[in-house]
Amino acid sequence: MEAGVGLALQSRATGFGSGRRRSAMYGGESRARAVSLRVSDLVGSPAAVRARGAKPVVPLRAKKSSGGGHENLHNSVDDALLLKRKSEEVLFQLNGRCIYLVGMMGSGKSTVGKILAEVLGYSFFDSDKLVEQAVGMPSVAQIFKVHSEAFFRDNESSVLRDLSSMRRLVVATGGGAVIRPVNWKNMKKGLSVWLDVPLEALARRIAKVGTASRPLLDQPSGDPYTMAFSKLSMLAEQRGDAYANADVRVSLEEIASKLGHDDVSKLTPIDIALESLHKIESFVVEDTAVADSQTESQSQRMHTL
Repeated sequence: MEAGVGLALQSRATGFGSGRRRSAMYGGESRARAVSLRVSDLVGSPAAVRARGAKPVVPLRAKKSSGGGHENLHNSVDDALLLKRKSEEVLFQLNGRCIYLVGMMGSGKSTVGKILAEVLGYSFFDSDKLVEQAVGMPSVAQIFKVHSEAFFRDNESSVLRDLSSMRRLVVATGGGAVIRPVNWKNMKKGLSVWLDVPLEALARRIAKVGTASRPLLDQPSGDPYTMAFSKLSMLAEQRGDAYANADVRVSLEEIASKLGHDDVSKLTPIDIALESLHKIESFVVEDTAVADSQTESQSQRMHTL
């Protein structure tokens, strides 16, 4: 599996939409045990992963769309430059820490994760894909069918444990990875980012592409949107508090409001990636300030003893 992502950022990148662009607002056994897995067996040694992740970033490119003319092309180039500049600032502050994207299925974790990995010079991994490779099955749906959800979760935890020993990675996690405390223990070795998407938008997107690849949503009959929204609502109720454990929350509704959009479907993956970098930067700066303050307080107490 090639870890490096050769993704060119384009004005018509796939994701939630490609609406009007922004103004310059930013300056084994099925249940008994998991398959024995070492991520290094699938992707190479940690040193090799770090070496691939540190390679020069592929130059950002914007592709002119047929209907947008020169204005759309200009806006796309501007956004790509903003993203690249912000990534250079954040990269230094991250100091090699991994980024784990969490959120509901269909929230765009893989799409946004690949963009973040490219501009940061990190390697990108999808934890679901790694589990599929480890188990030797073509899809998560097949793993659920042949084994069980518990079997999948055990392997998912093994994957996240092994990835947590590495550096300079962007990892798109499965929607249910947040339900196990052990996964949070491993993800907290890096920095976690919650992509918070309105359920209506998720249901529309999932209903459009189908649920066959999403075993927890697949239903034999009924209106696709209604069925997807109902199941997503139940999952959100179960997992909402768990997602809130993330270090950073990126709300698509907030981004849309800032950009003057009335619908999150008008946001592009670049919009979301740029907001993610701003939120990551704010968290790291605040976290560093708190750590420095605690160190200073401890030093003062030592002097008074």
